[in-house]
Amino acid sequence: MINYQGVYNRYLLSLVASVCVGFGSSLVRQEPTFGQSPVKKEAMPAAGYAYASIVTKTSVQSALVTKLKAKQEQTPISEVGQPNSIKRSLSSTSYLLSINKVKNLIAQLSQATTDVVLITDVKVNTTNKGIELILVTANSKKLQVSPKTEGNSYIVDIPNAKLQLAGGESFRQSKPVAGITEVTVVNIGNNTLRLTIVGNQGAPQVELFDSDTEGLVFKVNTTTSLRQATPTTAQQPTTTPEQNQEPIELVVTGTPDTESRYQVPDTTVGTRTNRRVQDIPQSIQVVPRQSWQDQAAVNTIDALRSVGVVQASNSPTNGDVFTIRGFQTSNILRNGLKDYTAGAVSGQSQLANIERLDVLRGPASVLYGQGNPGGTINFVTKQPLSEPYFATSMTFGSYSFYQPTLDISGPLNSDKTLLYRLNASYISTESFIDFFYNQRYLIAPVLSWQISKNTKLTFEGEFRDQQQAHRTGLPAFGTVLPNRNGKIPLNVNTLDEGATNDRRSMLLGYNFEHRFSDNWSLVNAFNIRSLRYTTDTANPGSLRADQRSINRTRQDYLGPAADDEYALDNHVVGKFKTGSLGHELVAGFDLYRDIVQFDQTMRTLAPLDLFNPVYGQLPGGIVSRINQKTKNDQLGFYVQDIVSLTNNLNLVLGGRGDFVDNKVTNFLRASGNQSQSDFAFSPRVGLVYKPIPPVSLYASYSQSFSQNVGTTFEGSLFEPSRGTQYEVGVKTDFFGGKLSSTLALYQLTLSNILTTDPNHLTYSIATGEQHSRGVELNVTGEILPGWNVIASYAYTDAQVTKDSNLSIIGNQLVNVPENSASLWTTYTFGKGNLQGLGFGLGLFYVGDRQGDLSNSFSVPSYLRLDAAVYYRLDRLRFALNFKNLSDVRYYTARNINLVYPEDPFIVEGTVSWEF
Repeated sequence: MINYQGVYNRYLLSLVASVCVGFGSSLVRQEPTFGQSPVKKEAMPAAGYAYASIVTKTSVQSALVTKLKAKQEQTPISEVGQPNSIKRSLSSTSYLLSINKVKNLIAQLSQATTDVVLITDVKVNTTNKGIELILVTANSKKLQVSPKTEGNSYIVDIPNAKLQLAGGESFRQSKPVAGITEVTVVNIGNNTLRLTIVGNQGAPQVELFDSDTEGLVFKVNTTTSLRQATPTTAQQPTTTPEQNQEPIELVVTGTPDTESRYQVPDTTVGTRTNRRVQDIPQSIQVVPRQSWQDQAAVNTIDALRSVGVVQASNSPTNGDVFTIRGFQTSNILRNGLKDYTAGAVSGQSQLANIERLDVLRGPASVLYGQGNPGGTINFVTKQPLSEPYFATSMTFGSYSFYQPTLDISGPLNSDKTLLYRLNASYISTESFIDFFYNQRYLIAPVLSWQISKNTKLTFEGEFRDQQQAHRTGLPAFGTVLPNRNGKIPLNVNTLDEGATNDRRSMLLGYNFEHRFSDNWSLVNAFNIRSLRYTTDTANPGSLRADQRSINRTRQDYLGPAADDEYALDNHVVGKFKTGSLGHELVAGFDLYRDIVQFDQTMRTLAPLDLFNPVYGQLPGGIVSRINQKTKNDQLGFYVQDIVSLTNNLNLVLGGRGDFVDNKVTNFLRASGNQSQSDFAFSPRVGLVYKPIPPVSLYASYSQSFSQNVGTTFEGSLFEPSRGTQYEVGVKTDFFGGKLSSTLALYQLTLSNILTTDPNHLTYSIATGEQHSRGVELNVTGEILPGWNVIASYAYTDAQVTKDSNLSIIGNQLVNVPENSASLWTTYTFGKGNLQGLGFGLGLFYVGDRQGDLSNSFSVPSYLRLDAAVYYRLDRLRFALNFKNLSDVRYYTARNINLVYPEDPFIVEGTVSWEF
């Protein structure tokens, strides 16, 4: 029996082959048209394939009928018409909706005879109109693109391509910009790649380009279009060759800006590779700019409050010091590179040039070397955009607060290989505290140069100038504890008129990236931050017995103090296989140097009556002077391997060796000079198991270290202090990845802490130990369209477990709440008469905290309420924020019987515009 179906299939295949051969020579130098919106030549270099992938259903059927008739009449086809002679209905996006049911036989045929092109990276860059999605490859001209739309989705199938990323064989990013719900790039078998861009309420507009320096570029426009897609007939005229210089443009009705981009699924901070947070065996929260913009955050602690990061025993106006998992930390990274001076020393960070904040919880020495064990904050700066962009804003608020900002970006040349961005801001404010003022300037330029498709160099700078009065606290007695004289007025300044705490810093750096091949790349980065600061102020001491007056000393710098920090990192990333195991290797070394020099005097100063202060008293004689230079050096070698044991089971192995050196030069006494060198090894092991795609179960073990400078009474050096953490958790995506959560359980122990030697009270011994254990829950994303949330809860048991002072063993650590919780949520109307109107609500709870290690007093809990209302009209946005709406009085504890009163009720209004 004759198999008619098999004969027909073979016959149809030979037909398609002949059509391809006939069309190939005539199409290879002509541009395929897409109705009145043809494809740029750069977008489709393989024009024959490109044209075949967009030929209409009608044209295919006509060709089949012609071929069948020719077969019946035994007359061969001797000539195939040119593309412009074929009538086709291609003038609108309705065409796309009709072809998605037609199988692209020509693309299938070409797949069998074309080499597979490897896509080695997927980049999503923000533009002023939407996003720019780049499929990075050295062979973009060989890609065969077949686009279509289905509902809200723009879909492209590339039959001769395969995704091969460092983090696996799929890419996914939720809500990269407002109007785009999701971007995915996945392998769908048979060496076929599928790219999907899902709009919120309709398919986005897309332009397709081929870049000689990067790869295949999809420019996605999410702005509202007044043009509607309308079907056309096949009798419409085709386009002229001159019209073939325009890109594909899929025109649909745009979507309103109802989405807040709270969900950022990827980060580099946990592994030095771009990976999904869900695939990293450690608790990491990515805090996007949109979330703190909605809250009108002025400083870093405002931005991190919603993920449970607690202000440490300091005022946020003095610097960035946080409490994470029970331990104070000033570990600051800038784009993954150490920037510790930018934390506690250089004053309060500004957020105008920051795109997002990554919170890495627990030890991170295996990647970044010496540091505190509680956690690390990574500041990710704004990068240049490939399209012209301009944004400005002005904020006014209570206590004479105002802040103008400027953000401009765009290309500097026609091929867009040279891009720039410039951010600038100015903050001026007073306070409820007498004599306090704060003026801060920021200028942050960035220049990126795409040297070639595989090489990119970025230069970055930041200039910060802070002029403010030093801010300190009030005694516990009279604020959180009873005082027989009554309550101390919260506006009392315990310092003096004219007290200054000025900071001026400048950062210069570069980041160089080069891809050797599809599997190997190099990163080389360097930063230098130079800081100059002066502090001329009174230092408050203990409260006197009368509970009215506080002891003080006068601190002055004889000339500006200097802190110069240098950070260099070099590492390679490589992918390879050993048998069935896949490997992603990161190996490198980094250098870090911090040089601090100052000349400081301390003088006597009369006590201050807190209930009747008299300022401007003359200081007495010098009681002490310090004139010294401290140099800290660190050289570290690290290696990390992410092993893919199976498709859903990954093992992370890492280790690092650090050589650290501390040298102190005393300019007043040569005998006071000292130096100390140490070595530390920091391991890390982690496991991630995904039983189903939305769920990740993980477990990890990691360590940190910090050098202990000095010697024992016997003269021996101290071993570095050690942070050791065990952590297990589960990470889950809900609603198709729109909402994500992390639940973590951990135990963190800090050992080798210096404590007083009970036999020699002027010396120390490294026998102290503190531990913290707890549970953390973080939730971020979109619950319903327009309704976004970022929330956290933490239970923390942090206490002293070993100390030479036996009386404090078992005591709670300073300023660590046992329970804390936060919620920030917004809702924006996406349609109707209220479109563009939004509301925000914030609840921030911090439980009781101990004021000192002796646990002699505690700071009471508080619940702070924030609210916001905003309205967006096209590119104009109005916002009104209410902070501490219930005017609750709350404090931050400090370990010298002082507490910091925090801000009362504040109102801020913002007007912003972008283009």
